[in-house]
Amino acid sequence: MAVKVLEGRPDELGFRMPAEWEPHGQCWMGWPERTDNWRDNASPAQELFARTAIAISEFEPVTLCASANQYPNVHKQMEHQKNIRVVEMSMNDSWFRDMGPTFITRSGESRSAKQTIAGIDWQFNAWGGIYDDWSLDSDVAKKIVEIERIPRFPHKMILEGGSIHVDGEGTCITTEECLLNPNRNPNMTKLEIENELKHFLGVSKVIWIPRGLYGDEDTNGHVDNLCCFIKPGVILLSWTDDEEDPQYERSVEALSVLSQSTDAKGRQLEVVKIHVPGPLYMTKEEAKGVESTGHAVPRKPGTRLAASYVNFYIANGGIIAPSFGDKWDKEAYEVLQKAYPDHKVVMVEGAREIVLGGGNIHCITQQQPLRPSS
Repeated sequence: MAVKVLEGRPDELGFRMPAEWEPHGQCWMGWPERTDNWRDNASPAQELFARTAIAISEFEPVTLCASANQYPNVHKQMEHQKNIRVVEMSMNDSWFRDMGPTFITRSGESRSAKQTIAGIDWQFNAWGGIYDDWSLDSDVAKKIVEIERIPRFPHKMILEGGSIHVDGEGTCITTEECLLNPNRNPNMTKLEIENELKHFLGVSKVIWIPRGLYGDEDTNGHVDNLCCFIKPGVILLSWTDDEEDPQYERSVEALSVLSQSTDAKGRQLEVVKIHVPGPLYMTKEEAKGVESTGHAVPRKPGTRLAASYVNFYIANGGIIAPSFGDKWDKEAYEVLQKAYPDHKVVMVEGAREIVLGGGNIHCITQQQPLRPSS
């Protein structure tokens, strides 16, 4: 029996997208395997995904989705992990932040109180078509809400979860570079896109940052690689002190916008800086390990990697963040621990492997909020 498809505007029905630090029921992840995106038959990436899932499972349940071909291997690896379940699911790739549902909730006092959680099923087009086939990815959101028997809000707009961040109190941040890119929704105006975000995320204010992280061409500048909310009124921003680094101009630009902005509650935004690693570049050996099939964006040696410490996951009581073996790792840990004093910061070593594929820890995870009691 299919789950209910909901109609109308979620905000008018009392729904909102919770902030990532609000309680989770579980975390969803996919399992990487495509050899034209992940080097060396995806083996190094699979090791990183496994260690990330295990790190998150110390704080909350994890559902790890793997293809029929990979399921036996993944199940064997995880069978002794008490807080991880493995589910068979077909997909083109493993970026669950972007292809999974955006979960929204409402309190039990709202109308039709029995339905206190739902999933938004945005349209997905593989970040403007960097793969030539994303038909399996397009169904991932449907599959997740079906498994959980959660109602679904279908949406006609193309949007990836990594392109938005919310504070849970009415404010959304995003980038013009991504959401206004003609490879997403060329027939929609900025105002139309903003109104859809307000209606479906339950926010009243959208703050537009011009550009994302330098070199983040795969996603066209997702906001989750550049900045995020630490808490309402406070933003963590990727930064560099090197004025010769192309990232400097982008960080200063974002700082200017954020410093002059107020949130939905009228608070002046405070900005906390966290230095980017590197700069890091793809090596010849790394690029050589990726198969050239003509079905995915090519990986070229010397490419600047879109690496940042902002691309982390907030679990129930934990911060799961990337570590690159870089001189800035220690400072990043200290900034994150100070930003989240009530959380345990866990740095996942070797996260460069995920960056080589075009994202990082936040990109491969999708939180499912705790279902409010009816």
